[in-house]
Amino acid sequence: MRDIIVFSGSSNPDLAERVCRNLGLPPGKVELRKFANGETSVQYGDSVRDKDVFIIQTGAGHVNDLFMELLIMISACKMASAKRITVICPLFFYSRQVDSKGSKRGAPNGAQHKGTQIADSVPSSPKLVSRFSHDPTPKEILNQKARGSSAAPALQTLRTNDAAIATTGYRSWIAQSGTLVANLITSAGANHIITMDLHDAQFQGFFDIPVDNLLSKPLFQHYITNYVPDYKNCVIVSPDAGGAKRAAAIADVLSMPFALIHKERRQMADQTPSQDLMAHSNPSSSSVNSVSFATPGLSMQRSPSTASMSQSAVEQYVATTMLVGEVQDKVCVLIDDLVDTSSTITRAASLLKDQGAKYVYALITHGIFSGDATSKLKNSAIDKIITTNSVDQTTHYTQIGADTMVILDVSRIFSEAIRRINNGESVSMLYDHGW
Repeated sequence: MRDIIVFSGSSNPDLAERVCRNLGLPPGKVELRKFANGETSVQYGDSVRDKDVFIIQTGAGHVNDLFMELLIMISACKMASAKRITVICPLFFYSRQVDSKGSKRGAPNGAQHKGTQIADSVPSSPKLVSRFSHDPTPKEILNQKARGSSAAPALQTLRTNDAAIATTGYRSWIAQSGTLVANLITSAGANHIITMDLHDAQFQGFFDIPVDNLLSKPLFQHYITNYVPDYKNCVIVSPDAGGAKRAAAIADVLSMPFALIHKERRQMADQTPSQDLMAHSNPSSSSVNSVSFATPGLSMQRSPSTASMSQSAVEQYVATTMLVGEVQDKVCVLIDDLVDTSSTITRAASLLKDQGAKYVYALITHGIFSGDATSKLKNSAIDKIITTNSVDQTTHYTQIGADTMVILDVSRIFSEAIRRINNGESVSMLYDHGW
């Protein structure tokens, strides 16, 4: 390999060391520090002039600090006359927010627009028209009910602007973080991106530089065929509809049965004023807090009400979880690309056990495991958790335990990608065969 140097950010130094060991290279010398006010300082100890530079940084942990650190590292290499700068980011920054535009609850992180309603960027669905020319009072609603007419049109009018826009998808007021991240990395001086199992493959379209999205599929196939007993009779399961294509690809290659867990959330169309409306009509009654009702396969959620009548509409949803496929007395293998809070995958495992599954594996590419995720996984219906070291798993491995958790090494895949890129060879072999 010619004029190559590999630097590591502070996110996953163990992975960078493994990559350098596979390549037979010493890690590049870089000093990463923070000033008292939180500013990041980067100082390289090796010359990068006319070198092929690779920077390894993954998007887990303190994401914003790590992302800024990556940008400064890229810029420093560019200013030092590096020939080419390739960013290796196994878990790409902000990649999971691509599908936030489809959220039924508004902006990412639960932010809600409270001001004037902003027009959708797509034609809105037809809405029920109220027979009232103004926001109806509680008395008008109850009189309408007494005359035997449905109160659904009136309740439809009572919905706030938030509820009115909650049933459609894309919102022009949600920040397009994918485009912003791509522009920042490109402007900093990166020439090439290598990542793994993007949460949404369309994220590559934000870049005008080459992006190689490597796959964990060969690793998972190798584990299933070698470590899952009688795998031909096992069932590959996708915990949600978004990962169905990924899981089905592994099932097709290994000729295994496939099952899908589908969650559908619908807004209830017919609503009648009940005790909630009576409570709103009483000025002395307090606001109703968010309450969830859960039964097997059915959940109902009511949004918080406010003091004013025009903003106190009851918003109800029915969430139905369905298992499509047969898992009775089967060993199930859940396939997911990213697990953060672990709510989705633990619920999926619980459903599989309720449907008669006798053993559940969970194969996860990026195990972020934020908050109390490790505790939930340890106490869940999952019998074996298999994830990769694309994210530093040292703490998680200790918390979950060696009997339950297995870590797959992805360093050889990235090492081979670096070698092939440096030599001008194709990396397409890694998509199907791994390394």
